[in-house]
Parts: sequence; structure tokens; C-alpha cells
Amino acid sequence: MKALAVPSLRPAWSWLALVLGWIIVAITTTTADPRGDTFAVLILTVLIAAVLASVHHAEVIAHRIGEPYGTLVLAIAVTITELSLIVTLMLAGGEEAYALARDSVFAALMIAVTGIIGLCLFISGLKFGEVRFEGRGASAALSVLTALAVLTLVLPNYTKRTNEPIFTPTQLAFVAVISLVLYLTFVFVQTVRHRNYFVLAADVEASDDDDLIHQPRPSARDAAIALALLLAGLVAVILLAEALAPTLDLTVAAIGAPSAVAGIAIASLVLLPEGLSAVRAARRNQLQTSLNLALGSVLASIGLTIPGVALFAWLSGEPLILGISPEHTVLLVLTLLVSTITLTSGRSTILHGAVHLTIFGTYLLLSFSP
Repeated sequence: MKALAVPSLRPAWSWLALVLGWIIVAITTTTADPRGDTFAVLILTVLIAAVLASVHHAEVIAHRIGEPYGTLVLAIAVTITELSLIVTLMLAGGEEAYALARDSVFAALMIAVTGIIGLCLFISGLKFGEVRFEGRGASAALSVLTALAVLTLVLPNYTKRTNEPIFTPTQLAFVAVISLVLYLTFVFVQTVRHRNYFVLAADVEASDDDDLIHQPRPSARDAAIALALLLAGLVAVILLAEALAPTLDLTVAAIGAPSAVAGIAIASLVLLPEGLSAVRAARRNQLQTSLNLALGSVLASIGLTIPGVALFAWLSGEPLILGISPEHTVLLVLTLLVSTITLTSGRSTILHGAVHLTIFGTYLLLSFSP
């Protein structure tokens, strides 16, 4: 029998990544101009390691407090990282940075809903055939996601007060507030009022070829240490992103890629750890956990990032472009429609995963070749 790998504070890499991160931060802040392609690659490598380490320590906390609170902790940790990267790059960028929040949030939605969920549905369907999950939880998450996505990413294209895909200050403030309210309401439903919608009994059962052994949860002391390391990791990520920002802009321009690719890079970076966790859960026949991770992440991405960047825009006086392009609008509508069909029935097969992955591939194609 194989035991579940329980997150712990033991892996040396989870400490070493943060130590290296702070060493690089010290170099970038004390050296006049530590630039160059080699150093940029080093910063990127350490940044990825710091993100992975931060989310690892968030997983320790998540394992301590259990489901569905654990996935909530992971989603919030990832969103804080995403918001930090966006604001840092917006401060360092020019006019193209005005649309960075839109590109990052939309990329997070497409990566999570079509990429991560598609891969999880495909893997679970391939390995276990027809897989069950709690359709009521997916339905609740999709209803909130649909409202948030349309209000924040589509509606700005149709307002009449401006000729650009932006909100007026009043409209932006209203959308930011309702985004936060909708997300907090979802969290209340997920963790208090209808917690059973997001927990499936089958998720704690062993699959046919992988018996699960329940191991003790991390102690309160371990969870407290993990919290401190998580905070240290998030600060390191912010400072490393600030050092990497000029290189990222130059790289995107050098390869001739659209500016939206920077948003995809941010979303991919912050969603990588949760994506790996979701895939591991799908391989253990715990599709409910996979859906909680993916949908929780994208809801937090919109519900917390939009208010955050709106506050930044208000304080800085910079415009905030939120409206997505017509082709992306079509993909968004298709994604929400297909997700409603595939995720509210409570059952999925390999076909559902293939459909999601097809949409994800189309999104990547249009992003690099509009």
C-alpha cells in the first residue's frame, strides 16, 4: 500500500528556496546594476522555486485545517502572489502595463477552467472511467464565476461613458466592491452554510490501486512555522518580481509576442503549484478536491485581484484596462457554457476533459497568434 504524501516542513528545498530568494533580493538591492541574461535566468529560477515553496507551506496550513478550508488557504495564497506580481509589473511598466491585470486574470481563468480542470477530467476519466463529484458545489462556483467574469472582463467594452474598454472611477469602484462581496459570499457558502456541497465522501476513499492511509495532521507549531515561512516567501516573491520586471518586458518584446503573453506568464507561474496539486488529487480519484482547487483559485483571482488593482489604480491615478478582445470574449462565453454543461452533472468522463483541453489549446493559439 502507498501512503498519501502529507505536506511537512521537512523538505530541504522548501527552506532552501526561500533562503536563496532572500539572497538574490539582497544582491539586487545592494548592487548597482546586477543585470544580464544569466542573472535574469537565475532570478526567474529562484522566483519559481520561491512560489513553489510558498505554496508548499500553504499546503501545510491547509492540511492542518482540512477541507474545504485548506483549498481556500491555497487560493488566497496564490491570489496574493498574483496580485503582488501584477502591481509590481504595473509599477515598472509603461502604457502596456495598464492591461496587465486584465490579461493576468483572464489567463488565470482560462488556465484554471480549461487547462487544469481539463487535464484533471482527462486523467481521472482515463484512469477511473466515469468519475463522480459534487455537482452542487461546481454549480455554485460557476454561477459566481460567470457573474464575475462578465462584469469585470466583458462589460467594460460596452459602457458608454468612455470610448475605451475601461470603467469610470465610479463604475470601477462599484464593480470592485461587488466582486469582493460575491467572493466573500461564496467563501461563506463554501465553508459555513453549504460546506457539504464541496466535500464528497468518495474523495476520502481509496481508489482500486492506491489505498490511502490517513496520517496525522501537522501540529499547531508546524502550522505556525509554515505561516511565518509563507509570509516570508510571499515578500520574497514580490521583491524578486520587481527585479525581474524589466527583463520580462524586454523578453516579450524581443520574441515579438503580444503583450498579453506577460499575463499568461504571471498566471502560469502562480497557478503552477495548485495545478500540480489538482492533478495529483485527480490521479488519486479525488476529483472533488481538484475542482475545489481550480475553481477556488480562479474565483479568488477575480474576486480579490480586481479590487486590489482597482485600489492601486485609484491611488496611482493610472487607467485600468479591463475589457477583453472580441475573440477572447467568444472563448470566455464558450468556456462558461461548456463548463456549465460538464461540471454541474456531478459525473465526468475522458470526453469532458478532451473538450476543455481543446478550448485551452485554442486560447493559447490565439494568444500567441491573434
